[in-house]
Amino acid sequence: MRTEDLNRILEAHTVWLQSNDSEGKRADLAGADLAGADLTGATLTAADLFDADLRGANLAVADLAWANLGEADLRGADLRWAKLAGASLRWADLRGADLSGASLRGADLTGINLAEANLIEAKLAGADLTRADLTGAKFADGWEIVRSARTRKIEEAKS
Repeated sequence: MRTEDLNRILEAHTVWLQSNDSEGKRADLAGADLAGADLTGATLTAADLFDADLRGANLAVADLAWANLGEADLRGADLRWAKLAGASLRWADLRGADLSGASLRGADLTGINLAEANLIEAKLAGADLTRADLTGAKFADGWEIVRSARTRKIEEAKS
């Protein structure tokens, strides 16, 4: 996606949010190619990013609360301190993503792939991790999931 087009969508989305849906337009980025995009600090609250390609994108401190990121490809994405509370990430691929300090409270993480992801200081209270793959995910210094979440076994890893 061209930067100009993305900026226009983000501006209309901001107006939509500020006007309580009376002006502007909700960001519809479903299926968009945003691989490597710099969306640092972007406000994408309630945006539709279903099946978007966000591989390697920078979404650090972005506001993605209540956004639809279902089936999105976020492999290697930077989501440090991002706000993802209430977001849908059903069956999304976040292998190797950095979610340190991110808020995922109440998020739908059903079937999400978080293998090798950094979740240190991430807030997961109330998140649904049904059928999630957490193999190798780091939760705190020295702790990681060494088996799939399906086994529900967490072991302490030696650094």
